[in-house]
Amino acid sequence: MVATAVVERTASGVFGGVEPDAAWRDEVLRLAKERDAVILAHNYQLPEIQDIAHHTGDSLALSRIAAQSDAQTIIFCGVHFMAETAKILAPEKTVLIPDERAGCSLADSITGAQLREWKAEHPGAVVVSYVNTTAEVKAETDICCTSSNAVDVVRSIPADREVLFCPDQFLGAHVKRETGRENLHIWAGECHVHAGINGPELAERAAANPDADLFIHPECGCATSALYLSGEGIVPAEKVKILSTGDMITAARSTNARKVLVATEVGMLHQLRKAAPEIDFRAVNDRASCTYMKMITPAALLRCVREGLDEVHVDLETAKRAQGAVQRMIEIGKPGGGE
Repeated sequence: MVATAVVERTASGVFGGVEPDAAWRDEVLRLAKERDAVILAHNYQLPEIQDIAHHTGDSLALSRIAAQSDAQTIIFCGVHFMAETAKILAPEKTVLIPDERAGCSLADSITGAQLREWKAEHPGAVVVSYVNTTAEVKAETDICCTSSNAVDVVRSIPADREVLFCPDQFLGAHVKRETGRENLHIWAGECHVHAGINGPELAERAAANPDADLFIHPECGCATSALYLSGEGIVPAEKVKILSTGDMITAARSTNARKVLVATEVGMLHQLRKAAPEIDFRAVNDRASCTYMKMITPAALLRCVREGLDEVHVDLETAKRAQGAVQRMIEIGKPGGGE
């Protein structure tokens, strides 16, 4: 049935017309094998996309897998900057994204031109860019960072050097808080989904679930509020955990809590529940769903493996410059989760 299924554009603009049933799964995996392709799915993807993937995880971990895989083709089910990072680390491979329109509000919050202008205003400053950026921005960067090692990356820079941190203002605030560094300048960018998870709703959910652990992604608008609740003794300090997506999986397997409130994109709940099915994981904000992530539908994935669309390109010079920033990130501190 799936072999003759017609992939269509739905009213919302995403690819539809395909049911994620056993026939779909068999066809996708058969075509991927024919194409010598490995399917990678980000933790924020639809559950059916996560479940069919050969590997699921955060963007940096998946990009490393892409670079190390023997497969000639990488099918990256995520957003565009993630597929670019895979191409940077594996320039000789074909990298496909099932829908090239799957962008990222955080990555789009700074361009290469804007970063060059900012650098000109601070000559001699060291540029630290979150891995959630475009290849063009990475090429203008001295050191990339993940949410796990951002603090270590900044601490590795001599204290008398100015630091330009981009693009996420909430992660930047977390780094500044942890390092106490006054010469750290922060770009005013944000992920619209994470920014929408706010302090008041976190406080309300925490009050209603006093025995729950709090897993908070540092991109969230509520991260400062979580630390305030901890500092004021409203929530026990040991229950507040500021974590990357990759580290949330590790924490899920080791926590003694029976209930966990999770502040990040709701797709993360699927992997957490698989990692620790005995724990009651609940979203702090169950509306925190990334439209871009959800553009990678079953129909989009089928179209991708059938037709070899959409291919991601990064010019060799940009990739070479960007690769240096990513490599320096990997060498410093704990690489941890990609975001």
